Amino acid sequence: MKEFVISEAKAETAILVGLITKEQDEAKTKEYLDELEFLADTAGAVTVKRFTQKCGGPNMTSYVGKGKLEEIKEYIRQKEDEEDPIGMVIFDDELSAKQLKNIEEALGVKILDRTSLILDIFAMRAQTANAKTQVELAQYRYMLPRLQRLWTHLERQGGGSGSGGGKGSVGLRGPGETQLEMDRRIILGRMSLLKKRLEEIEKQKNTQRKNRGRLIRVALVGYTNVGKSTIMNMLAKSQVFAENKLFATLDTTVRKVTIENLPFLLADTVGFIRKLPTDLVDSFKSTLDEVREADLLLHVIDISHPDFEEQIDVVNDTLKELGCADKPSMIVFNKIDNYHWTEKEPDDLTPETRENISLERLKKTWMAKLGGDCLFISAKKKENIEEFRKVLYKKVRELHVQKYPYNDFLYQDYE
Repeated sequence: MKEFVISEAKAETAILVGLITKEQDEAKTKEYLDELEFLADTAGAVTVKRFTQKCGGPNMTSYVGKGKLEEIKEYIRQKEDEEDPIGMVIFDDELSAKQLKNIEEALGVKILDRTSLILDIFAMRAQTANAKTQVELAQYRYMLPRLQRLWTHLERQGGGSGSGGGKGSVGLRGPGETQLEMDRRIILGRMSLLKKRLEEIEKQKNTQRKNRGRLIRVALVGYTNVGKSTIMNMLAKSQVFAENKLFATLDTTVRKVTIENLPFLLADTVGFIRKLPTDLVDSFKSTLDEVREADLLLHVIDISHPDFEEQIDVVNDTLKELGCADKPSMIVFNKIDNYHWTEKEPDDLTPETRENISLERLKKTWMAKLGGDCLFISAKKKENIEEFRKVLYKKVRELHVQKYPYNDFLYQDYE
């Protein structure tokens, strides 16, 4: 039933579609479509064309207007005889069952929206039983209200053929409606089973957490693809999968880290993203429990991203939704080696001098005032890592003394 999967051996060509509205201007739409293209690339699709339309909001029946839909259809028709014809059209917002049905009928190719694309990537990335179960549950939640369109070829013929099968339809129930009801029951039953399985996994995880001993828990949080896994590998000297793709990390990884004489637990969590549906967040709440139970959050930000300010807001809003907005936190601006200044430093500076000047300049910007402990690093280039380790050590030590005041633990200053 997972009809929206696009992970195939040969990359499919895709068209992206977005809207320009009063709430979302042209520049913002371009940023969203840039991210959607990155998502498509991560899933294995190649974007060849973008379509946008200025309007007051999504059309209730076809997302875009009839004229724009006809324009997209004509472009698909022109590409039919080429070596790589258009395989799918991806919309930047979540589509309703009615919109999906009408668009598919009009265009005659595979239709995806942002949610189904993210779900496909999640399905590719999931490795553990916990993550796979959560992905499957999220897929069924997405699919359930959209079942109707899967059986349009078996709809009842003749009088009383409406989807509701009201008065006068006795004896006219066709195989389409019967199969639809069967599928709905099967999916609801499967969802119930998956929820029970997640509860069992959660009990096991709670037992594991209780057995971790008296250690402070630190969680890496942030937008997807900001470098959390690279920081985890650097601090824990581990080999957590890191790649320049969205959602490279889906399964939560926990490692024991020691700075000087102070051990603590560090968790690498799934990245957040704009327009992430509530159902998806709900399905992954057990994965995000590492965030809820953390004593300290390391909010990692990609300072080189042109839209990092909105990414900060997305992460903060998601943390509020998880009830974690008031937790102790540190802001870590990563990828300073890729940060572009409007004013360039002199060309005759040595790399080391340029690095020091850039750090001093960053510490005087508005970004340095976002939080009490705000740091600027490059995990990949190992820039300013020593200061990062010192600040992290002091913060974890303070929390350890507060949480375990009678713990027989010997401290020494980290010089």
